[in-house]
Amino acid sequence: DSYTTSLFKKGVAAIAQKVGEEAVETLIGSLTGDDQNFIYESADLLYHLMVLLSEKGFRIEDVVEELKKRYKR
Repeated sequence: DSYTTSLFKKGVAAIAQKVGEEAVETLIGSLTGDDQNFIYESADLLYHLMVLLSEKGFRIEDVVEELKKRYKR
């Protein structure tokens, strides 16, 4: 199985936990001064968030639409 498939098989709680872990790693990465690591961890966070969104029946476009509503000028 692919890594993505294995995440889906583990279910929403495991995916959400992974999002939390990646969020912490991204925060730490933002403080180290290593911009390449910060981008790497940010990519991991976004990837796992998109997996969680998909597991919950949503898409990243749904989040973009919410942001557009909030910041419409």
